Amino acid sequence: MSGLRVLAVDDEAPALDDLAFWLRADPRIEEVALARDGAAALRQVDRALAGRRPIDAVFLDIRMPGLDGVVLGRLLAQFARPPRIVYVTAYEEHAVDAFEIKAADYLLKPVRPERLAEAVRRVAEEAGRPAEPAAAPPADPAPSPELVPVELAGVTRFVAAADVWYVEAQGDYARLHTPSGGHLVRIPLAALEERWRAAGFVRIHRSHLVALRHIEELRLESGRCTVLVGGTELPVSRRHTRELRDLLVRNARKPQ
Repeated sequence: MSGLRVLAVDDEAPALDDLAFWLRADPRIEEVALARDGAAALRQVDRALAGRRPIDAVFLDIRMPGLDGVVLGRLLAQFARPPRIVYVTAYEEHAVDAFEIKAADYLLKPVRPERLAEAVRRVAEEAGRPAEPAAAPPADPAPSPELVPVELAGVTRFVAAADVWYVEAQGDYARLHTPSGGHLVRIPLAALEERWRAAGFVRIHRSHLVALRHIEELRLESGRCTVLVGGTELPVSRRHTRELRDLLVRNARKPQ
């Protein structure tokens, strides 16, 4: 059975990118289309239905210029094969409208990944698809590196953790520094620290996470510690200096 085809709609680019990232990470979803306003979303749903590849669900912001989410939701509800509606909004006061059009769910921003996963479960259940993600296959002795989807000019590319030299915090985003350049993703640095710890990444500063295998030099000058990674010198905070030195020493002692 094929996965879900969904449409994410939000007039704010960062919010849309964030929503698309988490939707694409869900194994129950096969395809994620994007729209920046209600009119464009309406056209996409109509075209998909005409092409006999209907959209299963629309993850929809409410306050947008022009055709807002409430009006769009009512229009979509009148389709011969209406998609499920999941509202993703910063405002609580439209919950009654969502109830009236029988929306599958109503999420408040900022959306927690586990809450979004529950909304996908409801959509999958209503659409007659498996409500739970497929069980992961048995792990290989040497699992492949984790891939992070990166949006660039409407194209999704995948960056392997193994290719990342270091990660730099930029607010709610993180910039992955690789040999091919920098890639901005909507993932907090703390989340990547947790996910990539087993892959040899270590926090050296409140703003930096580095791959131990890519550290070229450790420098101690006048009580200040820095590391050289990918040709860039990065500061190491005092609280992380001893831990980093111990890790590098232990790695150096491991048999090659």
